[in-house]
Amino acid sequence: MKKELLIATSLAITVVILAYIATLGGGLGPLFSDLRPLAEVFLGTTLNPEKRFFTAMSPEGVTAIVWDYRGLDTLFETAVFYLAIIGAVAIYRDISEKVGFKGGGLGLSKIVKVVTKLLIPINIAIAISIALHGHLTPGGGFQAGAAMAVVPMILIVVFSRYFLLGLKLSKSLALAFRSIGLAGIALTVFLPIIMALLSGFNAYIMQNQVKANAPVGFPAYVGNVLISGSLILYNVFEFLAVTFGFSILFLLLSIEEDLVKEQMRGEVGEH
Repeated sequence: MKKELLIATSLAITVVILAYIATLGGGLGPLFSDLRPLAEVFLGTTLNPEKRFFTAMSPEGVTAIVWDYRGLDTLFETAVFYLAIIGAVAIYRDISEKVGFKGGGLGLSKIVKVVTKLLIPINIAIAISIALHGHLTPGGGFQAGAAMAVVPMILIVVFSRYFLLGLKLSKSLALAFRSIGLAGIALTVFLPIIMALLSGFNAYIMQNQVKANAPVGFPAYVGNVLISGSLILYNVFEFLAVTFGFSILFLLLSIEEDLVKEQMRGEVGEH
């Protein structure tokens, strides 16, 4: 017991010292002393109405960079992520998540289940808040989706995967909501082009605010509420896609290995 306590105390002290050296102590030298020119450009334009052709109209610099300044990179990264999910679904294509379905009596203790039921609404509220405020404060669609995807994972661990099936959260339903999220991202990507073609103006793919030669853009405000144009749309749709993309994986990976092998052997035997 004393040995474990000594190790834990030593690790805690080490973390505190390293944190001090890296931040307050200035141990990393010039890395934190001056802003790089590119960083100054981003910080000076992310929320700057005076530079209307360059601003993203968002006080959250990371979201502005991810979905505006380097939006195409993010789009390709998103495509890679969902191709991986498609690969997993393809492997499990003939394996039903309902196989071996059982009734109640599964999962952890009653105390753990009660505490989980109390915490799940808090988790959901925080995840939705991260998605809706991702253009204003640190967060965004992916972070919110990852936070929300914790919910089905916890339910699988605490109650078993059969509990999710009892709530009608199936692979098909998750695929449908994931598809809605992806379709929303695609629509937001091409909507400026569609609007430009209909109005006879120029526009760019993934354009957020108006540009010097492309006067088509998303509104920065709805009434007095700052929505940062397309950024809030990307966050909400990615929130849906990530939430249900991960949920699909959790549902499939929670199927008992023996049941998966049994169904795969049956599939091979049929061919």
